[in-house]
Amino acid sequence: MQSAQADRFVHDRLPAPEALPTMRFDLPELRLPDQCNLVHELLDRAADKGWGERPLLRSPRITLTYKDVRDRVDRICRVLTEDLGLVPGNRVLLRGGNSIGMALAWLAVVKAGGIAVATMPLLRARELGDIIDKAQPTLALCDAKLLEELELARKDRPVLHTVVPFNAPNEPGSMAVRAAQKDGGFEACPTAADDIAMLAFTSGTTGKPKAAIHTHRDVLAACAAWPRHVLKATPDDIVVGSPPLAFTFGLGGLLMFPMVAGASVYFPEAPYTPETLVRTIVDVGATICYTAPTFYRQAAAFARELGIGKLRISVSAGEGLPDATRQLWKQATGLEMLDGIGATEMFHIFISSAGADVKRGAIGKVVPGYTAKVVDDDGKEVPRGTIGKLAVIGPTGCKYLEDARQSNYVKDGWNYPGDAFLQDADGYFVYQARADDMIITAGYNVGGPEVEDALLKHPAVAECGVIGKPDEERGMIVKAFCVLKPGQAADAAMVKALQEHVKASIAPFKYPREIEFVSALPRTETGKLQRFKLRQP
Repeated sequence: MQSAQADRFVHDRLPAPEALPTMRFDLPELRLPDQCNLVHELLDRAADKGWGERPLLRSPRITLTYKDVRDRVDRICRVLTEDLGLVPGNRVLLRGGNSIGMALAWLAVVKAGGIAVATMPLLRARELGDIIDKAQPTLALCDAKLLEELELARKDRPVLHTVVPFNAPNEPGSMAVRAAQKDGGFEACPTAADDIAMLAFTSGTTGKPKAAIHTHRDVLAACAAWPRHVLKATPDDIVVGSPPLAFTFGLGGLLMFPMVAGASVYFPEAPYTPETLVRTIVDVGATICYTAPTFYRQAAAFARELGIGKLRISVSAGEGLPDATRQLWKQATGLEMLDGIGATEMFHIFISSAGADVKRGAIGKVVPGYTAKVVDDDGKEVPRGTIGKLAVIGPTGCKYLEDARQSNYVKDGWNYPGDAFLQDADGYFVYQARADDMIITAGYNVGGPEVEDALLKHPAVAECGVIGKPDEERGMIVKAFCVLKPGQAADAAMVKALQEHVKASIAPFKYPREIEFVSALPRTETGKLQRFKLRQP
């Protein structure tokens, strides 16, 4: 196939062929043409499906149809290529929260053949500098309110020579003003399916982020897997959620997957709190919601008070879903949570079950198009019911940008997301912990999330995180960090009460021998618990 990307920076920094994952396209819907542009497939062809006049992007101020979005994206593409000199394969840094402006910018960069490098709004200059150093973008499109840290980051980085605010309608140099002066009708860059569409920087739960490479084929294949076989959205669905568009969970759930179904997505003017998320669900008639388990847990009380309107699907991903949270949400809403596990490196969810297929305590079964197994340290599949490492293969896979950690993730063609699982006799996958979070204490294997789930069932506990702490006698002990609900006493009596509660809930050897009360837990912007920070002295 003929690549359209003249700038070969990312192509030249792909892992060596022997380090790449094996890709499988076993289902007919996963077999894509060798020449395709994902924005052309998802946006330009919407009119052919009868969706041109249907809403796609919504906000409190405006609703844009698929036809409107295509026109605005085309105008931005003309600015990128005609005014800013974008060459296919150039990296474009995107900095913004969840908004119509951010969504339009992402779609335009990829339609024009560029490589989108989306960044979290809360990143500071040092973190942005690391991304600039790695991705070498020459151009950035930035929310006007977030320019300060980006300007600091590029002071000593001349490679990033152009920064354009994308949502400043009264500034002459802004993307909004420039695009308004252009005609639409931009032909999508004729990218090869294996041309690069995006660099997704991991969210930093284990330290220094890595840049995962995804092609046009990767994103379209992911769109044909979980959304088609598990989510099953319809054109009448209205989607809301809190994951950032800069995170693959958010990009899929809040942009790509609605477009696959002809559905629409609603972006608020300010980041959600648990209360405003529930109020928005009710006010806009949202039918699908994406957020992380911690958010659902905090939102349950508001859902019980305010109701959930037309909501029919609540998707949880981003970190392990404690059964206590699943049941709390179900009691408040009547909805069974749709749980899933995915990875930035795999683009999206590869194990999940919905509706009648949900099994309590399990994430679900492997998504059609993927194969998964639980293996030992030598890569051999272990008997059902045995804890081991998860290995996955399918139509997407890990390709790090010039990173020695590639060999940790891909072994013999299989992707190792770094999770400890067991698979039961019925084929359901039961999450245990991140593989490096398994606690081996006096010869016993203890999964931190199982202890967290037990602690969360105590009425005094709002949040908790569990780690293994080195111990001379036992090798490790189970240690818990707990955030208590208001009015609860953080004293020795509470420690004793929580320890006894865990002993009565799960095997007694799993109880936390040490409990530390904290005011907050370290989390990424996507809501993931950063256990590596809890392990730091």
